[in-house]
Amino acid sequence: MVRIYFILSFPIMTLAVLSSLPSPPLLSGATGGAFPFPLAAQAKLSTQRLASAPTASRQLGPTEAAYVLPSRENGVNDMYLHLGLTAPSHLLAWSRVSLVWAILRLRHPLLAARVNIMDYDVIRFEHSFPKSPLDAVSEARANIQYKPLDKDALIDGYLNGPRTLSNDKLACLLLSSTSSDTMVQSPPATPVSNSSMNTENADLRQHDILICTTHFVGDGMALHQTANDFFALLGSSHDQQALWAMVEQEWRAQRSKESILPTPLEHRLPLPEKPSKFRDAVARVDYENLQKKQIGGQVFPKRHGKTRHTVVPTVAIDEARTKRILKTCKANGVSISAAMFALCNVAWTRASGNSGELPTLLYSVMNLRSNLRAEKALHDSYWFIAVTYFNVILPTFLPADGENLVKTFWHRSRSSKQQMGAAARSPMLIQRTQFMADERAARSRVFAKEDDEKARGIWTPPPSPKPKKADVPAPAPSAALMGLSMLGNLDGIYHHETFGEVKLNTLTTGSRQRSGAILLFAYTFVGKLWISLGYDENGLEPERVQTFWAQLLAGVDEFLDLQ
Repeated sequence: MVRIYFILSFPIMTLAVLSSLPSPPLLSGATGGAFPFPLAAQAKLSTQRLASAPTASRQLGPTEAAYVLPSRENGVNDMYLHLGLTAPSHLLAWSRVSLVWAILRLRHPLLAARVNIMDYDVIRFEHSFPKSPLDAVSEARANIQYKPLDKDALIDGYLNGPRTLSNDKLACLLLSSTSSDTMVQSPPATPVSNSSMNTENADLRQHDILICTTHFVGDGMALHQTANDFFALLGSSHDQQALWAMVEQEWRAQRSKESILPTPLEHRLPLPEKPSKFRDAVARVDYENLQKKQIGGQVFPKRHGKTRHTVVPTVAIDEARTKRILKTCKANGVSISAAMFALCNVAWTRASGNSGELPTLLYSVMNLRSNLRAEKALHDSYWFIAVTYFNVILPTFLPADGENLVKTFWHRSRSSKQQMGAAARSPMLIQRTQFMADERAARSRVFAKEDDEKARGIWTPPPSPKPKKADVPAPAPSAALMGLSMLGNLDGIYHHETFGEVKLNTLTTGSRQRSGAILLFAYTFVGKLWISLGYDENGLEPERVQTFWAQLLAGVDEFLDLQ
């Protein structure tokens, strides 16, 4: 049996007071709950306590609502960020992790909020402010789980097992270690200083951490910034007394704010102050014309009848090869992100043997944070969702000879770059974002209502549309082959030099998917290029996906890694 104890050091507690506390009970597992201190002892930990818990709530914006309704189906779109690291065991002690997580939850209240779905149109975030700093730490600890699993099992359980998050738990941490008995250090007979712990527990071990959140509270960039802040605190020279002081400071700072919850994306967009029917009509026509141009007819063959099971094959390309790849892309006037669109296009064309009658449509996410209103009050917390979508469309045919194939690849890479730039720099970007958010939210409400009616056995299919006149051409298909999430250089977000003895070595990310989904990630991290493909192996024909994946990796060697 593993003996697990928890000790917190606070500035108002002397060693004598700490020593007088009764020994905590032995626990058989580490899955959350209240601190194992008697209530009388807890009262000594802090003199700051509110008589009642202040509450805050707000209606979700359209972008948030478009994510929350589909999540009712077993957590679709729940995000995770996995980071592997080496660190001394004492840095991953439950008490230290709880303090760090409490600080971040206080700074970013949506991580500690819940969502209340009262109707398809009435969905609210609700947040109860902790009555005391100790309550903040206790609530943070209840949203941390230690699991004796390796990295792959940890990720597989989150993606394919029962949903980890819920409407009452919008974020949590999952942690594991190569040795489960080091996750929470047993206390010595006599309390010792932090420097002594550093000496005693200088052994480095591999640890894995998953930061998990629902997608409607934020986006991937918020996840990565949280991870950076988390490790900066975890690996800092602050002992637990200093971290506790930071908890108290954040608790007081948040308590004094008039508005606790961050505002939704739509309130942050720099829309014109004065309404104009003419301007709105022009924007609507622009959006509708744009949608008509989104033509795509390539899809991975689907399979039906099996439960979704997401797998995430991942490759990490060493630093020397990564430098050559980036140099090759720069020499051809594109980023690695643009080249990945072209690689997917070539890999699919080769894997499918397609004749190329219809183009390949690839969708991606655009980060809007640089386009938002620059008001300090709107940026106290970076936890809010700030994304929209755009498409890249490429031909589905290849020349037969090798020389022209290389030229074609780089031409399509530059075409991808041009399409990405046109979407980001469009003067209609803000209006398009608003229309797309409203459209996606409306569509999610229709699907949610349909799902509920089917579950109750009262759904009736809508009437068939009237047949169109023979001289009216059918609209072109707009099917997407897959999604691409191009995260760029993550070493620009992670300030590794501030992490102390914490050394990050691996990173993967993704989300719980719908049946038949497929999404490619590419990014650089710790000087390496990482490429991962998350897909439902039970919802797609596995041979076609595996052939595509092999062709994609072969394309990296063929087009990018030039000696």
